[in-house]
Amino acid sequence: MKKKVLGVLAVGLLAAATASAQEVPQDAAPAYNCDFQPSCEVAPGMYGKMEQPVTSKFKLSIGGFVKLDYAYNSVNLGSSGSLAPGSGAVPKTSSYQGQADQSIFTARQSRLWFKVAGPAFLGARTGALIEADFYGDASAAAESPQFRLRQAWGSLDWSRTQVLFGQAYDIFGPMVMATIDFRQGASFGTPNNPRVPQLRLTQRIDFTPDNSLKLVVGVQDPNQNGNNNAGVPALNPAANTGVFGTAVNVAGQAMWVSKALGVGPGFWGLSMNSLSAGFFGLWGSQKAMLATGNKSVDSWGYGFHTFVPILKSKDGRSREMTMSFEGQAYMAANMQFNSATASTFVGNVSNPNAAKGYGFAGQLIFYPTQHLGITAGYGRRNAYNYDSYANNSNFQKSSTVVYANVAYDLNAAVRIAAEYENLNTQYGNVRDVPATFGMGGTSGTGTANIARLALFYFF
Repeated sequence: MKKKVLGVLAVGLLAAATASAQEVPQDAAPAYNCDFQPSCEVAPGMYGKMEQPVTSKFKLSIGGFVKLDYAYNSVNLGSSGSLAPGSGAVPKTSSYQGQADQSIFTARQSRLWFKVAGPAFLGARTGALIEADFYGDASAAAESPQFRLRQAWGSLDWSRTQVLFGQAYDIFGPMVMATIDFRQGASFGTPNNPRVPQLRLTQRIDFTPDNSLKLVVGVQDPNQNGNNNAGVPALNPAANTGVFGTAVNVAGQAMWVSKALGVGPGFWGLSMNSLSAGFFGLWGSQKAMLATGNKSVDSWGYGFHTFVPILKSKDGRSREMTMSFEGQAYMAANMQFNSATASTFVGNVSNPNAAKGYGFAGQLIFYPTQHLGITAGYGRRNAYNYDSYANNSNFQKSSTVVYANVAYDLNAAVRIAAEYENLNTQYGNVRDVPATFGMGGTSGTGTANIARLALFYFF
């Protein structure tokens, strides 16, 4: 009798649990519309029903964005045609590539980062960031790109002092063009790349509550790992010459920062920045491998940068009716590693000298409403002293970009943006060679008109 009672109770409890599960409100679990959701729940633990808390030894946050790009190019820019050329060299008008257009979809610019807030040390906050995208191999198929390290650094932050170590943006050239184009003007007057291993100290000196001086000094490797052995396109390609053993260089910034004009929109409107103006510079060395031995050639550069809020935010956060201007100009030598110059060395193979060049850029960012942003700008990188390139055929006299884009935020996560770019490269001492890599033909000019459309999902 006792067993029968227990059996009835077990059956009753099972039925009650089943009925209770069927009465769970619809909003207790996510609903998937498989007609419109490519990644709808196809199996338990696959896309759906897998949300779990993120845990780490210390406080950890995750972020990034999904980015789908479409690019139409009036010329063929090759396998990385969704970007402006990293070299700044647009295919010549008379080349095969210069007479063919290109249409590209890619999601490889999507990005992921992990940020850590760690324990205090001697009164400093400690933290770290690791950021990656999917541009490790431009020749890989769309479904199998390589995960690429962008930034990886740790920091100790006091109230006015920061020590940063790891891989971060080059200290030289603080301006970044706010383009949809992932290249962001690095070869056209804003040499903000590469991201390089470095040890950096930042110190803020306060003069008044609204005015301060920010000093940055660091040592960094201009070319890491295998990139140290880059060739020297400026010299005779038949000769066995190259660059090797690049020395760790020194770079710095000195910027006056003021709250007097309020804040205006920065890169992509994701930050609100104060008035700033100041100088930046770099010094290092590279060696040319010659039949007669090695010759060290200095790498150096200096420049001026400014950011000006023209129409300030009404409360320091809102972007509605805000406008800003950002600009910089620089002079550099032997700095192809960060695109500040188009070449490394000039001259003949027995006595190479540093290739010199200069660049400048400016842009306006305007937000008529909180959600609508409009950006327009111009950048130019130019060789200095054309006569010094007498032995260098097809050298870049200048590389310029004119761009304008419009972005609209549908909500806090989704953004749609469109952009137009005009790229132009002027070549000097032109030589008629086969149309390889877009450099052939007899014309000394390359021009590209580019239209882009991008969809973002920030998380």
